[in-house]
Amino acid sequence: MRQQLIESFYHALNSTHPARLTEPHLPQEAPALIIAVGKAAMGMLEAARQRFPQVPFIAVPKAEEGQTWPSLPNGRILPAGHPVPDERSVEAGGAILQAVAGLKPEELLLVLVSGGGSALIEAPWGVGLSTLQALNQALLRSGADIQEMNAVRKHLSALKGGRLAAATPARIQALYLSDVPGDDLSVVASGPTVPDPSTFADALSVLDKYGLDFPEVRAHLQRGLGGELPESPKPGDPLFGRVENRLVGSNLSLLRAAQRYWQQQGYRAVILSDRFQGEARELARFHAALVESIRQHKTPFEPPVVLLSGGEASVTVRGQGRGGRNQEFAGWLGYYLREREIWALAADSDGIDGNTEAAGAILTPQTWQRARHLGLDFRGYLENNDAHGLFTALGDLFITGATAHNLNDYRALVVEQSPA
Repeated sequence: MRQQLIESFYHALNSTHPARLTEPHLPQEAPALIIAVGKAAMGMLEAARQRFPQVPFIAVPKAEEGQTWPSLPNGRILPAGHPVPDERSVEAGGAILQAVAGLKPEELLLVLVSGGGSALIEAPWGVGLSTLQALNQALLRSGADIQEMNAVRKHLSALKGGRLAAATPARIQALYLSDVPGDDLSVVASGPTVPDPSTFADALSVLDKYGLDFPEVRAHLQRGLGGELPESPKPGDPLFGRVENRLVGSNLSLLRAAQRYWQQQGYRAVILSDRFQGEARELARFHAALVESIRQHKTPFEPPVVLLSGGEASVTVRGQGRGGRNQEFAGWLGYYLREREIWALAADSDGIDGNTEAAGAILTPQTWQRARHLGLDFRGYLENNDAHGLFTALGDLFITGATAHNLNDYRALVVEQSPA
């Protein structure tokens, strides 16, 4: 079963390779420039370069330690920092702004966007980079969801929230791989070519909600709220008459591919939702309750069944440990189910869960007993936000390395027949 869980993850990734999802949606007309941004930038670019090998491009993937990129003709590859923007992010953002500003109204700009772009390209507006970095760190630890984080980011950037579209006179075709629940393109990579419904007031509300001070940031947002600074382009703005934004892949694509895998293995596989959000421990509590209901009452599904779900949980960090939302989910699921047998995998499709080298973790029917045998304080690890330490001790981290993919989270729970 461990091998099947792992195979299901890779089958889903391979079936939804960024190049495969991008290729059918490429324009017939050759663009004047290709911009590819995000964790899946190189896969999306692969499809575009096969169609348009002579077109110049700028690609901004996530920088990985030890990663080298091939020298490709006609283009620049500018790896940058994630999840917190760095100097390379600013360099990449500046290069993109300069390149798109030089296009002509009759020319076509092809923009390929995937999750992670919020950090990978940056053009700080109203605040310095160091302040922006500290704010991003605070938002990541606060428990804020992606919509809230990006409402703030979009009002501190000359690229986000449709501002990239405003920075060029060219026509734009933008293809998006979504890593956000609900597939709101204005949230994916902070929607550089998409109308932005959020406001300066929304950004300030997020800071208030999570008790984030940042006087320099607040001063900038207050200026915007007072009308001294221009708002991001909104729905209905005429500039979007020359922009086509298109969703080409999503978390649901990933889950449907996994569902096909499990059906081929002879299991009934149910997609619960691709839109789960909220605290990882509460999401685990919900899944644990569902497992109990299936095992004891055969409702709402009869076992054996594989429960598939996606979305993006959050973690309010109060402890000193390491981890990520998927390891946290797996840990709390194990805690709530205790000795009740379950096989489960929770992993991030980009291969990096939180601040660790793991994609996620695997839960086995022996997890609780092995933890007790090893003398591990199961709940203590979790209360310290140290799911990584827990699964390291158990030998059940799921490590893939960066996948150059990004369709949000993958959770698979295998609920077998209840013991007689």
